[in-house]
Amino acid sequence: MARKAAGRPPEETLSLWKREQALLKTLVVDRDTEAWQRDPAFSGLQRVGGVDVSFVKGDSVSACASLVVLSYPELEVMYEDCRMVSLTAPYVSGFLAFREVPFLVDAVQQLREKEPRLMPQVLFVDGNGVLHHRGFGVACHLGVLTDLPCIGVAKKLLQVDGLENNALHKEKIRLLKAGGDSFPLMGGSGTVLGMALKSHDHSTKPLYVSVGHKMSLEAAVRLTHGCCKFRIPEPVRQADIRSRDYIRRTLGVQGAPALQPERSKKAQRPKACPQGVSEEPAVSCCVVNCSVKSTWQRTEPTCQSP
Repeated sequence: MARKAAGRPPEETLSLWKREQALLKTLVVDRDTEAWQRDPAFSGLQRVGGVDVSFVKGDSVSACASLVVLSYPELEVMYEDCRMVSLTAPYVSGFLAFREVPFLVDAVQQLREKEPRLMPQVLFVDGNGVLHHRGFGVACHLGVLTDLPCIGVAKKLLQVDGLENNALHKEKIRLLKAGGDSFPLMGGSGTVLGMALKSHDHSTKPLYVSVGHKMSLEAAVRLTHGCCKFRIPEPVRQADIRSRDYIRRTLGVQGAPALQPERSKKAQRPKACPQGVSEEPAVSCCVVNCSVKSTWQRTEPTCQSP
């Protein structure tokens, strides 16, 4: 029987989540920290990672969290870890990390312990980084908690800080002619929150690239383009493909269509963060060594690929 995640969290929990985001945001590094990031050809970069969470069709609780590591520049899979998980936190706009990131952090930690030589030097995340309601999206969250460079790559424009998918935005997209062409996403505050990137010569829709952690926007955009055999960066694309295949092999059910993850209620995401959320948390949170303790319950992985 299909299961449904818990309903909207109480306001106290949302307030705590906002507080945790604000605390962790102070740890974000938005500049290049590695020598390979400053090299025009990314010399020294050998391993790129991608993460994804795919849902069982018709079930908003059962999901597959996947981590893949690809060689660079060949973009061949060197490592994969897919595991079934049960999500208890619901999807709330602006708080996706509290639903998915704990399982992705677990996957990275498992790799660090089992095969440290295969640790990715950068992670691609299917979601936003600083292009976010409070400047701290899922790519920032994962980057801070794993202490890895992270890049946020979203397929749709998150309309925050005055950014709109209006006629002017569509005209700028139309002017992107070749793979690698891009334009800045400048919010009403005057801050460049990301870049709209034509990732492939034959792509008709851009990707929205933003800084997650420990990488500049310029390097993030260049590397994203360099990792695209198709529209979606290959690390994210492979994580998605393999997570869906794992669902089919493990549960004998059909996953959602490839590259269009069926994440609970994402099709109905509101454009702004929830209203009526207090700025002050009802309970305190603890940030220690870049890890955060949340009050929202989650369950441990139920199975893991060989």
